Amino acid sequence: MEESRLPPGQYVPRGRPVIHYGRVPVFKPESWDFMVFGATASGEEHRIPWSDFEQLPRSTRVADFHCVTKFSLMANEWRGVTPATIMAAVPPDPGVRHVMIWAEYGYGANLRMADFAAPDTLFAMELDEKPLSPDRGFPLRIVVPHLYAWKSVKWVRGIEYLLEDRRGFWEERGYHNIADPWREQRYSYQEEPGEGPP
Repeated sequence: MEESRLPPGQYVPRGRPVIHYGRVPVFKPESWDFMVFGATASGEEHRIPWSDFEQLPRSTRVADFHCVTKFSLMANEWRGVTPATIMAAVPPDPGVRHVMIWAEYGYGANLRMADFAAPDTLFAMELDEKPLSPDRGFPLRIVVPHLYAWKSVKWVRGIEYLLEDRRGFWEERGYHNIADPWREQRYSYQEEPGEGPP
């Protein structure tokens, strides 16, 4: 069954590789907050401190995880906060069609609103019934299982609602704007008209 769930060009490795760019940040709960800004319905920026964020209702998703370097980790059990919970607390402007996920060190990845609001997308705090390890994104990462894993940003600090699409960190460096593993959308030169910002 795992074979049928593997996108083209992917393989299941031994162990569970961990890949990230830069150093692992130190979590400081007293100063950590989750920002929601940009085109909010109210026009205002919102900050949710860690003490409030960790009290938000949690959901569980079991999903595969596909790295653009071609390995896939199958049937991961993630637990965390749904984007729907965040959007209910801080609604986007009706014109929002894209979201930028912001993380420590100014790292970001852009998502279409349809991908952000997809049923399996989750702001994960736990993996396989344990808190995330620091190198896997503790205290918070987003998981977007149906896209390549660079869209599943580690060490998330907030979201920016966008009225127009804008490329994130890896998208500016030649990675595909959408990142669908089933279509092997790895690099920006593969983009069709309309798949990237003007």
